[in-house]
Amino acid sequence: MFADRAAPGVDVQSLWRSARSARCEAKACQTGKISTAEAAAQSWTGRDVAVQTEQSKEAVQDFQQEIQADYTGLLSFLQRVEDAVIKELNKNWKSHAFDGFEVNWTDQDETVLCLHTLSYPEAQDQNLQVTSVSWNATGSVIACSYGRLDDGDWSTEKSYVCTWNLDRRGLNPQHPDLVVDVPSSVMCLAFHPSQPSLIAGGLFSGELVVWHTSRTEDPVIWRTGMTDDTHTDPVYQVNWLPDTRHRNHCRLLSVSTDGKILVWREERDGRLALAEGFAIVAQQIPRSTWLKKMAWGEAAMGVTSLSFSHFDPGVFIVGVEGGYSLRCSTAAPTPALPRTGSSVPLRAPAELAFSRHAGPVYSVSCSPFHRQSCFLLPPSPRNLFLSCGTDGQVHLHSMLQTQPLFALQLSKKYLFCVRWSPVRPLVFAAASGEGVHLFDLARSMQKPSVSLKQSMSDCPVYCLEFNTKHTRLLAAGDAAGMIKVWQLSSDFTEQGPKEMNYLEQLASEITD
Repeated sequence: MFADRAAPGVDVQSLWRSARSARCEAKACQTGKISTAEAAAQSWTGRDVAVQTEQSKEAVQDFQQEIQADYTGLLSFLQRVEDAVIKELNKNWKSHAFDGFEVNWTDQDETVLCLHTLSYPEAQDQNLQVTSVSWNATGSVIACSYGRLDDGDWSTEKSYVCTWNLDRRGLNPQHPDLVVDVPSSVMCLAFHPSQPSLIAGGLFSGELVVWHTSRTEDPVIWRTGMTDDTHTDPVYQVNWLPDTRHRNHCRLLSVSTDGKILVWREERDGRLALAEGFAIVAQQIPRSTWLKKMAWGEAAMGVTSLSFSHFDPGVFIVGVEGGYSLRCSTAAPTPALPRTGSSVPLRAPAELAFSRHAGPVYSVSCSPFHRQSCFLLPPSPRNLFLSCGTDGQVHLHSMLQTQPLFALQLSKKYLFCVRWSPVRPLVFAAASGEGVHLFDLARSMQKPSVSLKQSMSDCPVYCLEFNTKHTRLLAAGDAAGMIKVWQLSSDFTEQGPKEMNYLEQLASEITD
């Protein structure tokens, strides 16, 4: 009934291939055109949402109607109130309610910060001290001199003058922009008042040297050399003075403990020649001005510091080793005795002696402030000066009397330098054996407002200078060979109301 049989194959034709080929697309080649739009950059209708919106015509019409002015009515109103407004303006103009008020738009800074700590390691390795600091004419470059102010056999040691540009982006506090090797200790420095690249220095040897800071290979352009006119003692201060004969030139003034005050002029051969000079001699100070119990020496009195009046170029104050401050005049006609072997006759400039400190006077500073009034009678703030010395006291003096207006015991150690603020009539700074003291007479006449530690140890500060261009900067140099640049707070740089009145009141308190 059943048997094996091989049936023939059945072939069924496929329909899906023909159907697929009928609608074939080359999808890897292209597509239909794609429409794009930069949604973040534009839209079909633009609108500045924060500025305006689209207004309807009705809104525009309402706006135009609102800005129409009734000029006739405005004129009538102004005429009605004119007398009342003028009356109130006159009343306000005569009011003293806001006398001395000054609008201050700057942010207040109540702290004193150390911006830079500068040093030259090679000088520190020789245990050299910072003897002087000076800011250049632009206020951006600071220079310091290295030497020694304490005891020791160091007069022939090599020393240095270093400068840093604080505006330089790559400022390296331990790598000065310029280092000048000097064969003798440099005791004082002073930048030229208008030429930022010229700096003068006084040496322990008695010489004066002027350097040009842009000449790195041989920066010396003038020097006095060692002659009969040169100081025989160390030069402790050097100043630039305007030359009355040549408008664009300056002369150099130097003071020394040999008792001489010398004025030098530039020569074409690179030499500084003596133009005129003075000598402080005890016997030639007017006898009528001598104070009680004064023991004058027979020899010349050593000059340690000098400050010119800011308002009378012929008047200057000197501090001497005997502890006195002296008022002097460049117009003094009396020859100094005994005569010296200098090429120019020296004169005796002393006119008045002030009460003494209990030790040498190391620094004096004349007031740069005075009231602009033709009705002001002396004494005025322009007649004031500060002095300090080894007794740790600061004296505030009027140039018109021998006794100080007040004497402040600022430190138990020596005071080496005092400087009046260039912007605050009641502020001054002093450098002591303990650090830097900032004093504000508006706050207290008994103690400093701020005392700054120059270093962790009790390191004496020998010199300091305010920056007259960037008035919030104060530089101080110490015995460890470091210079610190302090940024003062607004309390010390912004003049308060009636501050000049208070200084004038101090100046008028003359005692018998």
